Amino acid sequence: MIKILGVKIDNINKEVAKEKIANCFNIDQTYFITTPNPEIILEAQENEELFYILNRANISLADGFGLKIAAKLMGKKIERYTGADLSIDLLSLAQKKKKKVLILNWTKSLSTKNDIKNAIELNYPKLNFHIIDTERENTKNIDWQKINELQAEILLVNFGAYFQERFIYLNKHKFKNLKIAVGIGGALDFLSGKIKRAPKTVRALGVEWLWRLYQEPRKRCKRIFKAVFVFSFRVFSWKFIQPFKYRKNVVCLLYKKDEDSNKNKILIVERKDQKNHWQLPQGGTEAQNLKIAASREIQEELNLKPELFKNIATYKKLYKYTVQNWPKKFNRKIKAMSGYKGQKQGLAICKFLGNDEDIKINYFDHKSWQWVDEDKLINKVHKHRKEASKIFLSKFKNTQTN
Repeated sequence: MIKILGVKIDNINKEVAKEKIANCFNIDQTYFITTPNPEIILEAQENEELFYILNRANISLADGFGLKIAAKLMGKKIERYTGADLSIDLLSLAQKKKKKVLILNWTKSLSTKNDIKNAIELNYPKLNFHIIDTERENTKNIDWQKINELQAEILLVNFGAYFQERFIYLNKHKFKNLKIAVGIGGALDFLSGKIKRAPKTVRALGVEWLWRLYQEPRKRCKRIFKAVFVFSFRVFSWKFIQPFKYRKNVVCLLYKKDEDSNKNKILIVERKDQKNHWQLPQGGTEAQNLKIAASREIQEELNLKPELFKNIATYKKLYKYTVQNWPKKFNRKIKAMSGYKGQKQGLAICKFLGNDEDIKINYFDHKSWQWVDEDKLINKVHKHRKEASKIFLSKFKNTQTN
């Protein structure tokens, strides 16, 4: 297994992958399979939930010639196994082993339910399958009783990234008898004939992007630019530039006045990846100023609407630390996702204006939250957060006296 921009990829060849997938039917769990390509990995750099989900797949197969180039930069070799090839292989495997397939089809996908049905019946006449049309943004109306009555063992979801990966990760436990679940994007559009796939020689050379650009120049131009050029630059920077730089980070000190004690209380969160690792909410600034970055982080990490908190003050460049000086388990996310040598932290002090019921932490960053008295903050945060928290608390007290 290797990591490209922090996203794990299994460096196994196609035959080994097929063998592992075939063995999934003998294991008492659902195997979540992903096929990241350069576009998906780039999206995961901005979408922390997608980043989290991709790194929790049971099998992750490289889809995209750019991933082979990225692997070479790290002295590794990976073999491509595209989502289109995987879809065909899964349908063939299901027909051969007499396994039932369920396809969740996005209602706005290029291929309609009938397009897919006709293509599968033509190419896999003995396959037992069922297709359900559904929205991808709102899947709350899915009839789980009907789905589980089907007893499908293979699930193909063509919602597109990141909707399909998110749906599978959050719902795979709801499926009975399910052994394999994979997001296939538009792979079935090739089977239905809605999109003509590049010839094998073009695929072998790794220049399918030229074929797609030729077919749909207006639609594909921006996507191909990102997948070929932006991705290549990000990989180069991640490998050779960012290890010598500090990531800009904003720490969010969110507080409220306790009515009973008339003391200030400060919100802290417990990290998902480390038990009892309490800290102030924080995240990368993503080239935004501290006020905007803090607002974004609070909305993302605590799911608070902008009207439920107010920015009081911001302070630049208060604290700096190097990742190498910390235990690896504490900074896996920073090192994996960003590649930076450490972080430079600024501070945004914000007053909480809502009710505690408004706070809903995201599942992929934190596992719990609590309010602590300001004079107990330093004792409560993790030992590796104490030095920085003393500086942040001092700035907070200054805002209260001014």
